[in-house]
Parts: sequence; structure tokens; C-alpha cells
Amino acid sequence: MTPIALTIAGSDSGGGAGIQADLKTFSALGVYGASAITALTAQNTLGVQGIHDVPAGFVAAQIESVFTDLAVTAVKIGMLSQPAVIEAVAAALERYAIPKRIPVVLDPVMVATSGDRLISDDAVMLLRNRLMPLADLVTPNLPEAASLLDEPAAVDENGAAAQARRLVAAGARGVLIKGGHAEGDESVDHLLTADGLVRRFSGTRHPTRNTHGTGCTLSAAVAAGLAKGMTLEQAVRAAKAYVSDAIAAADRLAIGAGHGPVHHFFAVWA
Repeated sequence: MTPIALTIAGSDSGGGAGIQADLKTFSALGVYGASAITALTAQNTLGVQGIHDVPAGFVAAQIESVFTDLAVTAVKIGMLSQPAVIEAVAAALERYAIPKRIPVVLDPVMVATSGDRLISDDAVMLLRNRLMPLADLVTPNLPEAASLLDEPAAVDENGAAAQARRLVAAGARGVLIKGGHAEGDESVDHLLTADGLVRRFSGTRHPTRNTHGTGCTLSAAVAAGLAKGMTLEQAVRAAKAYVSDAIAAADRLAIGAGHGPVHHFFAVWA
């Protein structure tokens, strides 16, 4: 059976993050990608110039169209900027994904690489309380984990691991806290699950400013691994390696004047 991953996320007109990054990642990793767009952004490597939210009912219609025809084997969720859209996505998961135990990866996208905010304040706690418990894995970076917990961002590994434990206690079934915003020569991610899995993933920190879409790419890569039948640990490990290589190759691209994208097709393009 062909592995199929559905991404429910916002569109990045610059092509480096969001739906575009997810579909590139799925393709690079041998997974067929379907999509439900939650918002349109006017965006490039310099920042976000505008956001146009898709009505919640139409987001639900897109998800229904995919699930009633395609045999989806994993779901990745990205930018959900408004409470009504979060509620619509949660209801769709409860109808189509949860009964079939289709794995769900939630990337709680809140701020773009440029620093532009992508979610309303009243949506953050709804994301935590309504949607997070439905996901098999939540993949916040350090600022996003702090926002979900309404506390200061962790400043070291111990603090990051402690916040991962608090997110599990708050209802998450699995948490991968990403260390890309920390300092040091290594980027360290912490994986914890409600059933006791604890893993530390370390990778080399590559000196480049072309990191646009890194979080989207990582969560999409995890979803791709789950779509192909990997265990959660296997999918995270493979995704971490893929993203590290995509960042290392990012300077082979010359895209825009700001924070350019990672190189999703480093293994394919000459």
C-alpha cells in the first residue's frame, strides 16, 4: 500500500515552510502527500506580510475530501491560527483519524523564523487543551513549549526535559522538544512519551542562517516515517537525521535575501 500523509497547515507563498515544506518533505522521503490548507500567508524569506485565514468549515471540507477517498496513514498538523479552525480540526480527527488509530503529529506553530506571530493569543490554550491530547506527538521548540505551559522558556537541557514532562502531564501522549533555539555546538532534542519512553537526540549545529521551515520539515519527516510504519522512536531518529542533512545543504541553494529554506531535496538535486 502506498504510504499517504495528510498535512493540515498554512501555505507559505515563499515555498520554504508550511504546506510547501511538508509536501516537499513527504516527496523526498517517499510518501504521497495530501493537504488541507488552514491559512494563506503572504510570505517570503524576509518575513510575513499578511495572513488570510481559511474559514473553519472549508478546512473541515478539505479534510473530509481527503479522508473519504485516500487511505491516509499519518497526519501532520501545522499552523492553526484561529480557535474555530482548531475546533474543526479536532472534530475531524475524532471522526476520521482517532477511530482508525492513524498517527497524528502536531507542530504547534506560533512564530515564523522571521519572528512574525502566526497564532492568536486565544488559540494557544485551545490548542493545548483540545488538540494536544489527540496527537501522538507534539513537536514544540523552546519558545513554543513555554507558551503552551505559560512559563519562561527553558535555558538548558534540564529545563527542556522538565518542560517536556510537564506537557505530558498536561495531556500530551508524546512530546519532542526541539533544541534549535538553544546555544552550543550541538542541537539537542528530548523525546518523552506518556508510556515511559525517554530519548535524547543530539545533532551538529550547522552555521547557516538558511533555516526557514526547519520545524515544519522535522514534524513532516516524523509523520512520513510513521506513515511508512516506523515506530515513533525510529521516525524521530530518521527525521532528525534528514533535517540535519537538509540544513547542512541549505547554503547550496540561493533563495531570497533573508532566512532561506533548508534543502529538502539535497539527496536528489545535483
